[in-house]
Amino acid sequence: MADGNTPVNTGGVAHDQLRSVVERIERLEEEKAATAADIKEVYAEAKGNGFDTKTLRQVVRIRKQDKAERQEAEAILELYLHALGMVE
Repeated sequence: MADGNTPVNTGGVAHDQLRSVVERIERLEEEKAATAADIKEVYAEAKGNGFDTKTLRQVVRIRKQDKAERQEAEAILELYLHALGMVE
């Protein structure tokens, strides 16, 4: 800030505000990477306990869906499987 009250603004960019935004994004990216590593560890632990991680990922994805969305996806899957002769 030039006078302590006004953001430094060069070429239409408020430097302090831009720096703050970039630093916040960087901090969140670091947190995201740490969370991804934690999730990876939990899947590794589950695998070590005999769980199928591919199926676990599917369960997690399904649990994110609301009931109507899940029912629609299941109906479409059933339709496709019937069309391919995979289900009687």
